[in-house]
Amino acid sequence: MSNTAAIAHFSARLSFETDVSDVAADLLAGTPGLVVVDSRSRESWDQGHIEGAVHLPTREIAARAGAMVPKDAAVVTYCWGPGCNGATRAALEFAKLGYQVKEMIGGFEYWAREGFPVETASGVTRRPVDALTAPISGAACAC
Repeated sequence: MSNTAAIAHFSARLSFETDVSDVAADLLAGTPGLVVVDSRSRESWDQGHIEGAVHLPTREIAARAGAMVPKDAAVVTYCWGPGCNGATRAALEFAKLGYQVKEMIGGFEYWAREGFPVETASGVTRRPVDALTAPISGAACAC
């Protein structure tokens, strides 16, 4: 395998994937045009979601995205976690509609496990950082 092929492969992945730390940093920075979309069910959303996310289940994207998400938005989709391809399917639906879109790898599971804010009907909370996913000091992993 050539370096050229590896460069093309990893560049393409970075064009279409992001991780929870990068999304958290973008939200904290107030990155203009960023729309984070939770593609899970209402029951899952109610259990907890990323603060400020838009709830738009995958099966409803084609019908409702135009009314809920500006066409020039930078969309980031997420679902439960690495064992679920719901965010991939949601990203595909947004891509079919012409949106600039990335999938958040790790999903809601890693968002919560890395200690980022989780919103529920009771308010916003944070779980303790899981040492298997991020430094417990709260400092960035610097990867």
